[in-house]
Amino acid sequence: MFKKKTYPDFWNKYADSFDNGLPNLVQDNKFVVLDTETTGFNVKEDRILSIGALVLQQQTIPPKQAFELFVEQEHYNAETVKIHGILKRGSTKRITELQALKRILETLKNSVLVAHHTVYDVAMINNALKRNGLPKLKNKSLDTASLYFKTVTKLKKEELESHITLDDLAKIYDISKKDRHTALGDAYITAIAFLHILEKLKPTTLNDLLKRDGLFNFY
Repeated sequence: MFKKKTYPDFWNKYADSFDNGLPNLVQDNKFVVLDTETTGFNVKEDRILSIGALVLQQQTIPPKQAFELFVEQEHYNAETVKIHGILKRGSTKRITELQALKRILETLKNSVLVAHHTVYDVAMINNALKRNGLPKLKNKSLDTASLYFKTVTKLKKEELESHITLDDLAKIYDISKKDRHTALGDAYITAIAFLHILEKLKPTTLNDLLKRDGLFNFY
């Protein structure tokens, strides 16, 4: 007989939160907007250095629910310091990868995860979960890159094939880039862009929003 695998209490509480499902209306949902700063762009080999997250609910961002975590990592790439500025041995307080995952799961619970190019951030978190003996994220996901194109009625072929960046969205929606390339700063830009996108799309139900995004499945 196979012994059932046991998980820590914080994972069980996270998993149990999905028993009740999500609200039908967009306005009744809790969105958690996040961003990861990493050692590189290889989701299998690279590691998370920092995670920034904030809650978006009823079109407001409660300041006390926003946070930025810095993660201890032996894996390091000096080249990416030019982007995120996180040094291998800095004075910033860092926590273990498992502690960071616990904080993220406690915040996420059964909310809708929002990021810019969500597939990458979710893959990085899922690989971190796997390294720590935990299952993948269970949340529904939305991608501001994908949703943005749904707000534009006429696109040229080259625009449809283009790679919309967070800098592009910041310029389009006139969002300050003061804290660009910090995890929390990028999460904030993503959240404001998401609010602009919601105003354009005016979705009523969460199901409608998820279908427009195209990221209906879990990762």
